[in-house]
Amino acid sequence: MSRADVAPARRAAYEVLRRTFEHDAWADRAFTAAAERHRLDARERGQGQRLAYGAVQRRGTTDRLIAELADRSVARLDPPVLAALRLGMYELLFSEATPAHAAVDQAVELAKGEGGERRRAGASLVNAVLRRAATAGELLADLDDGTPEGAAALHSYPDWLARMWWAELGPEDARSLMAAMNEPAETALRVNTLKADPDALVERLRATGEPIAGGDPGPLWPPEAIVVDGPLSQAVRARIAAGELVPQSRGSQAAVAALDPRPDQRILDLCAAPGIKTTAIAARVRDRGEVVAVDQDPGRASQLEELCERLGVRSVRVVVGDAAEIDLGDGYDRVLVDPPCSDLGTLASRPDARWRKSPELIERVAGLQAKILGRAAATLKPGGKLAYSVCTISRREGPDQVESLDARSTQLRPDRDGTDGFFIATVERA
Repeated sequence: MSRADVAPARRAAYEVLRRTFEHDAWADRAFTAAAERHRLDARERGQGQRLAYGAVQRRGTTDRLIAELADRSVARLDPPVLAALRLGMYELLFSEATPAHAAVDQAVELAKGEGGERRRAGASLVNAVLRRAATAGELLADLDDGTPEGAAALHSYPDWLARMWWAELGPEDARSLMAAMNEPAETALRVNTLKADPDALVERLRATGEPIAGGDPGPLWPPEAIVVDGPLSQAVRARIAAGELVPQSRGSQAAVAALDPRPDQRILDLCAAPGIKTTAIAARVRDRGEVVAVDQDPGRASQLEELCERLGVRSVRVVVGDAAEIDLGDGYDRVLVDPPCSDLGTLASRPDARWRKSPELIERVAGLQAKILGRAAATLKPGGKLAYSVCTISRREGPDQVESLDARSTQLRPDRDGTDGFFIATVERA
């Protein structure tokens, strides 16, 4: 076998690993570029994405086993060799579709690269380590998740994050949460009720064989929410392009439902871009009233305006400004506070996100959240209602932020609720 015989999908995945961990590229953007460069067809694209995203996400597990089998720290390995080992180890451990000998042989060819003595030596190491892994039996069964550090290795998370969830949720729930966010996130959509009737649209989609899941009406399954079992079909994509459907997790939709916006109200939406919740608010009030959407980034604010145009929303007024600094006015019936957060509730859909987070990030955004929340509360009219929403699972960004308020709150979790992790709290002004 030569390097030219390596499958295009696998070459693309290898490039994504290198771009992500050597050049700090975002995995999704790196994969889009690699898929175009290698001219992947639809089948190859699906395989390449699965390998790339899986190997990036499972870096914590594969690194632990690579270090043990190679008898050296992964920090001492050349980056091209380490990327080949991560991809090969991922296939051996988590990809039943790939025969073990193929996973080993192709990883070795990737490690060889364009040749040279050093690359040939690295390829020999890849061959030795992966062959040991292929014949070592159940390597994952030997990882003990009885401690935070053991759970971090088995489920592939940074040690600090496993320790935080261990302390805040307890060992059993922490392990359950980590396992759930290694599974694909559900594909949820919102029916844009300004353009389509939810029941009628769901009926039409099901009539054409679309795998649309239903649920009991309630906070986690509002009438306009649907879940698609599997990849989006061309028919569903066409509905999205027409503005009848909007990709939006049920957790995000639950935040808008908790706000309970009503027609003819004056509503403030802070940190609003890209506008998914903003347009959900407008649809809930039947585009009657005023929704003031504030975001400090002009480019994202422009995207919000474009989304409103596509979805047929007319009641939104976009204001470019920093919610922590500008004059927000007062007298609002409803206020949605959706500030920057650590995004720890959305790790299932972002393979490299867990490796970009830190305790310092949580502390930094928590200070900003508190400032925005305090200013937002002052804008409510008597009898008005505020909803605070962050797509994360962190005591510092959730319960701690509203402990001084007479708030009703809930924490959504992927393992328990099937949707993104969201902390949602509501408070009414007396």
